[in-house]
Amino acid sequence: MKALQYTKIGSKPEVVDIPIPTVGPGQVLLKVTAAGVCHSDEFIMGLPEDQYTYGLPLTLGHEGTGIVHELGEGVEHLSVGDAVAVYGPWGCGRCHNCSEGKENYCTNAAAEGITPPGLGSPGSMAEYMLIDDPRHLVPLGDLDPAKNVSLTDAGLTPYHAIKQSLPKLGAGSTAVVIGTGGLGHVGIQIIRALSGATVIALDVNDEKLALAKEVGAHHAILSDKNAVDTIKELTDGLGADAVFDFVGVQPTVDIATASVATGGDVTIVGIGGGMASVGFGTIAYDAALRVPYWGSRGELIEVLEMAKRGQLSVEIETYSIDEGPKAYERLHEGSIRGRAVILPNG
Repeated sequence: MKALQYTKIGSKPEVVDIPIPTVGPGQVLLKVTAAGVCHSDEFIMGLPEDQYTYGLPLTLGHEGTGIVHELGEGVEHLSVGDAVAVYGPWGCGRCHNCSEGKENYCTNAAAEGITPPGLGSPGSMAEYMLIDDPRHLVPLGDLDPAKNVSLTDAGLTPYHAIKQSLPKLGAGSTAVVIGTGGLGHVGIQIIRALSGATVIALDVNDEKLALAKEVGAHHAILSDKNAVDTIKELTDGLGADAVFDFVGVQPTVDIATASVATGGDVTIVGIGGGMASVGFGTIAYDAALRVPYWGSRGELIEVLEMAKRGQLSVEIETYSIDEGPKAYERLHEGSIRGRAVILPNG
């Protein structure tokens, strides 16, 4: 089968031919219908050799949907032909967090060498994908795989982040979304659907700000040296009740911490390497700062339910698996509007 793999430190991803995985007891083989392209992939492919821990060759893709193709011995409650989405943050299934469906916070994964698909384990950018346990599959129903595959990360991650701040986002509140790309443009829709907040979106060019307005932002402003002052003006000098930074580079982290209101939340979701200064006099009084990771299985079910109700829509560009390297080139250039999706069998 064809697969898109990262094969050498510092190289670009390439299309290769590898064997179709063999299904073992308790496992599920999917025929992949869609795979999402994410900045996290670019991040790990940019790591130097002494920091890279994901194994080579690595089949990319931690966002995936598929059709159940084959069931391993002992697998119940699934049938060949079922349409499913892959819950990506695999854990041990036994610890306290995993027992609550929060495998994104598994306390045993690192010690036991358990890694997510595309981030250590073979991912979804292949014609077929092996799932270690049926609990990592969620029914997709009638949702279009290409249009909704990114919700397994680009929907689930902002949903998990925003859900924690919903008590502060009632009527009359303000939420700031920094970065309106793959995660951010979905985050805006989640805030609009679940809260009474006015949404201020920030990004670096007019095209991305136009997308932010299209998906529901009340205000769209440039992420520049004037951003904090503009946010303060729009909030009568108070600042934002919640700030969600989906970029995470130093300039955006600085904007996030400088624009939060007293008692507000700052949530750093992006993995751009920025560091937040927290201490007396450096951030608003009683402000809370979080660095969340992905989301729970139950939250993924909720995100897909929002999509079924028409509350979420992902802006996508589609590529064949042979065009996969091109998708990553466009991601690196910052020219993708929304999310890139690879169709391995399309």
